[in-house]
Amino acid sequence: MDNNVYLLTAKESGAQLLIDAADDLPAIQGLLAEAASDTAATPRLELIATTHQHWDHVRALPALVEATGARTAAGRDDAPELPVKVDVLLDHGDVHAFDGFDVTAVHLRGHTPGSIALVYQDPEGRAHIFSGDSLFPGGVGNTQKDPSRFQQLIGDVSERLFDVYPDDTVIHPGHGRPTTLGAERPHLAEWRARGW
Repeated sequence: MDNNVYLLTAKESGAQLLIDAADDLPAIQGLLAEAASDTAATPRLELIATTHQHWDHVRALPALVEATGARTAAGRDDAPELPVKVDVLLDHGDVHAFDGFDVTAVHLRGHTPGSIALVYQDPEGRAHIFSGDSLFPGGVGNTQKDPSRFQQLIGDVSERLFDVYPDDTVIHPGHGRPTTLGAERPHLAEWRARGW
């Protein structure tokens, strides 16, 4: 499914957040091992966050939890559907503090009931939004042609991302290449008109 897995590491403390343990446990373990060269501290995976409940974003989750003992986080409304116990239930606006960085949960309803994006604001640079399957280059996530779900998702993406963050904000989607809010903003009306 060509899913993206993201890893944030605090250079000073080694604290780590992994976003979407999608698949291929050995590759994820390799990513964690490579992070050791990115910090002088001993890296430690503190939290595995899942952007939403769909199977292609959680295939390595149970094995990664077992291998690392890391705590888990997910949107409150998707947590019951995950294949592991969720330790941290995320609601819109929740801030999770690590030793060296914070991330903010943004609830984006529509792709799934509990889909969340995680926002890291670089104190010396741009914001980074890890959007799961709610926002991609070229549009919002799949809402199975359900008009009410689409209106909910386009509304949340507009109000909670485009209306809050500047154009240089980087979007890191659950699949494919990154983009920026500025590159996508001119197309919002087009997305609304086409209904997907």
